[in-house]
Amino acid sequence: MPTDDPTTPQANEASATRRTGAVQYEICIQGHLQPRWGPWFDELLLTPRDDGTTQISGSVLDQSALHGLLAKLRDLGIPLISVRRCPAAEPAAPSDLPDPVIPRNATGATQ
Repeated sequence: MPTDDPTTPQANEASATRRTGAVQYEICIQGHLQPRWGPWFDELLLTPRDDGTTQISGSVLDQSALHGLLAKLRDLGIPLISVRRCPAAEPAAPSDLPDPVIPRNATGATQ
């Protein structure tokens, strides 16, 4: 159920989605996917692991897109191990940003 309480995880995810347009996810599946499957999973990164699993990671636009991705895995009959929403990176504060570089001409005057 949607909530207006900004301290809930749902509100935090909604806030991250509004700021960036997407939320980062890591999905772990059983087995290794061949690289030819990469385009089928849009812009997500497929990383085979030594333990016989594959990590699918990247930005997912919204819950509908996430459910579509999970439906693709289901339709392929691939066992799902885990789905994890990654913490949203907070934008840098203005004081954390480097000072702008102001070009100067040969005489030292700013352009």
